Amino acid sequence: MFKNRLIFIVFSLFLSSILSGCQSAYYGALEKVGIHKRDVLVSRVEKTRDSQEDAKQQFQSALEQFKGVVHFDGGKLESVYSRLNDEYTSAEEAAEEVSNRINDVESVSEALFDEWEDELAEYSSAALKRQSRQKLTETKRHYARMIKSMRRAESSMQPVLNILKDQVLFLKHNLNAKAVSSIKNELRVIETDVSTLITQMNTSIDEANDFIKSMQ
Repeated sequence: MFKNRLIFIVFSLFLSSILSGCQSAYYGALEKVGIHKRDVLVSRVEKTRDSQEDAKQQFQSALEQFKGVVHFDGGKLESVYSRLNDEYTSAEEAAEEVSNRINDVESVSEALFDEWEDELAEYSSAALKRQSRQKLTETKRHYARMIKSMRRAESSMQPVLNILKDQVLFLKHNLNAKAVSSIKNELRVIETDVSTLITQMNTSIDEANDFIKSMQ
């Protein structure tokens, strides 16, 4: 047991060092063509903002489809299930895309701030060093506010996904009036959770835009 755990730890460290080396090589290659970590960070924040906007639209679309069930007055429930399941799947994929984008932002930000911190020691001018350190502190503070907002918006997607999944599964296994009634009963909760999500997303998008402006 101990031996297996030790092997796992060693392998994890080895894999981490490889990934770290790959990232260093990647950023190094970009810098050779004039693309610096600062540029990469701004680009990734822009992509995260856009993925959040897409996710916001997808969750709103899912809500509209679920609200449509309220007016269901007969017909094939299989088609209702298929439509709602498609909306849930699309929302799940959108949420995963947002999470991946945020992870990418965190990855390059760590590399940028570490490099910036190390390069402070290279200044011979105390005044310029002081100004650079102040700018680093301000950028870190602004970044921390943005990434916190991104993670908060990310976490607000899961409650919606959970309830959508529950309702889709229940409908799948109970293609009858009882399943439709369940969706109707949970609609207010879904609307509340989506409203919270939209608010968090809008705040995060605004924070991303502010951060991008501060880096230009």
